[in-house]
Amino acid sequence: MAVRTPDPDPDGEDDDLSAFGELPNDAGNPGWLSEFELAEARRRLPMLYVEAIPVRTDGTGQVTEVGVLLRSTPLGEMTRTIVSGRVRFGETVRDALFRHIENDLGPMAFPLLPLQPQPFTVAEYFPLPGVSAYHDDRQHAVSLAFIVPVTGTCEPRQDALEVTWFSPEAAASDAVSAEMEGGRGTLIRTALATLGLLR
Repeated sequence: MAVRTPDPDPDGEDDDLSAFGELPNDAGNPGWLSEFELAEARRRLPMLYVEAIPVRTDGTGQVTEVGVLLRSTPLGEMTRTIVSGRVRFGETVRDALFRHIENDLGPMAFPLLPLQPQPFTVAEYFPLPGVSAYHDDRQHAVSLAFIVPVTGTCEPRQDALEVTWFSPEAAASDAVSAEMEGGRGTLIRTALATLGLLR
């Protein structure tokens, strides 16, 4: 089995080139794209993503905390975001969710994923601001968004600096929303409304 060097990426995913710009060891895998191919695909096609809002629950299944990632952008700015990344060719949505949760929260997060996960919403990210509540300078992306309970220890990896656990009220606040990238504060509020936790 080939070992691949993870590539830190602002959207929290493993991208198609290693940190040093060369092709990964398993470049023959059709799930990988070269840097040029990825840029060309982003220019011509909507990209499919999964996003996960990690939550902690009490013994009755009520959400008590919402996990938000803190990241540093290539320009050195600090922003907050959620688990996010592309679905690879030939990969199930469930497998993509699990991979990105492990990439961002570490292997001991222990997410509780159903056999057939159902998104709470579909978010569309556009390169031009104002088309929707969500924005991504690089591309038009369609994202399946999930609420995922985690039961283990979360130790951020990739380019995430930390996971901050907020109460549902704090996660929905204007202050946290203002720090979220790409309109993801709206996504968190939608998730909390779905759970009946937004008043």
